[in-house]
Amino acid sequence: MNYSFFFFTFVAIILHIMKKLFSVLFMVLVASAAWAQGSAAIDELKTDPRKAYGTDYPYQFVNPQLTKAPKGYKPFYISHYGRHGSRYYWNAMLYQELANLLSKAHERGQLTKEGEAFYEKFMAAKEELQTGVSELSDLGWEQHQYIARTMYNNFPEVFKKGGNVLAISSLTGRCVLSMSSFCQELVQCNPKIEIREQSSRFTLDGVVPSDRQNPVKHSFPKATPRWEQNRDKFPTDESLRDKIVKRTFTSTDSLPGNLHHIGSNLINLYTSLPSIGHEGMMAGLVTDEEIAAQWEQSNLGSYSWVFGPQYEMIPILEDIIKKADAVLSGQSDHIADLRFGHDTCLGPLTVLMGLNGADKDPEDPYDVKNCYQNWQTGKASNLQLVFYRGKKGSDDILVKCLLNGREASLPVSTTQYPYYRWADFRDFYTARCNKNKN
Repeated sequence: MNYSFFFFTFVAIILHIMKKLFSVLFMVLVASAAWAQGSAAIDELKTDPRKAYGTDYPYQFVNPQLTKAPKGYKPFYISHYGRHGSRYYWNAMLYQELANLLSKAHERGQLTKEGEAFYEKFMAAKEELQTGVSELSDLGWEQHQYIARTMYNNFPEVFKKGGNVLAISSLTGRCVLSMSSFCQELVQCNPKIEIREQSSRFTLDGVVPSDRQNPVKHSFPKATPRWEQNRDKFPTDESLRDKIVKRTFTSTDSLPGNLHHIGSNLINLYTSLPSIGHEGMMAGLVTDEEIAAQWEQSNLGSYSWVFGPQYEMIPILEDIIKKADAVLSGQSDHIADLRFGHDTCLGPLTVLMGLNGADKDPEDPYDVKNCYQNWQTGKASNLQLVFYRGKKGSDDILVKCLLNGREASLPVSTTQYPYYRWADFRDFYTARCNKNKN
């Protein structure tokens, strides 16, 4: 009998079984990791369902713990882009349509008990709402005060001796006031800080390059996220709109607007209320948890919305690089450069820069939530690039990125996250900008 043959055959079988087991185990581990990553955004919603408001999510007054800089490095300059703070709804049509709809339903007795309570509260606030359309709210002003003071306290080395700051803004009033709030607070922290505020067509390229009034005209390619090729894999759910309409009206017969539009208006009003101090106006009609349950669907739409115009934000990124270079070369004495604009710019900018993987462009619709969450572009959301200089005489510069006060990752190589070498940052993003210009 050939014992050697049987021995080696037995070993081969055992090795084959072990290989299969390791393969299965590896797949389980990969699936587990993917599940853990995929559930992170959902877990955040469970902790704070209002994050499902997306771009309506009001900035939170929190100050996360930051990683200490490498030994010998100290911050000396900050480059910033911030969205305006909380505001009334941006479009007057929302308030006008709801006022007309609710008035007719009230006159005809087509409101539920909860709908009548909503009608009374809405009509009592109607004049305020219609007057305040698109204006910065008190909360919006306070958000930028908080962000400015937090920046000052987190990086005192940048501001303690005073110095010059340039702040530029969109031409829109709520952005100008957000800038004013922020800058006033910085000067309150240290009167030695000198700030020039500018809201001008001359500076639109650095804050809202796509503005029609920008004298510098650009032509950039549009982008389409790959998940849209698999849109059919993610079923749409309109049930929440239907529920809200049924809770508000006993019947919608002869009322203006189709059910989808009425439901959308009611949701848009609901998510805007915390920004203007009117929580409770729609009690009994919808809950934060219900909004959170359909968040992933709305997040997909948001990703397409910010992904498409990402290259239009190249002038902002180039402005960031240009002004930082001027500081480093000694041509500028700025201790900070501040920009105040809109979610229509900050959202695409986060994709262009790939903050926290926002540029990953997944094919699977269910993976989008892992790389982008629309609450990151909420009211008063902001990006801060903090520059650090090493020991005296060293020209090695590090930069750290904060998104809404939290350390963010960049698609740039580094051995000391969350810190990146400025030279690597500059080379990477200069190449990305040049590659995507027409």
